Amino acid sequence: MNPTPLSWYLGLSAVLFTVGVLGVLVRRNVIIIFMAIEIMLNAVNLAFVAIARSLGSMDGQVMVFFVMTVAAAEAAVGLAIILAVFRSRETTNADELMSLRW
Repeated sequence: MNPTPLSWYLGLSAVLFTVGVLGVLVRRNVIIIFMAIEIMLNAVNLAFVAIARSLGSMDGQVMVFFVMTVAAAEAAVGLAIILAVFRSRETTNADELMSLRW
């Protein structure tokens, strides 16, 4: 059985990253933007693991561990901020949340 070429993994990673960037740039809902950022982080994780596997190194898996740690912290803090802003302003539209003044 032939292994999957590295270019396929990097291509999928590029497509996922592009979808994430488009989600951040096009959508105005803060929760959708937050999910698009998570998609971008997962695309980078896929690229790290694919390159590390092709090189026979564990460095990519170590980097993925740190990226996942940062993503988990971002999810906890980001969702708390989104909930706090929603409770005070009653909207998740990014255009209406241009300033953080209450």
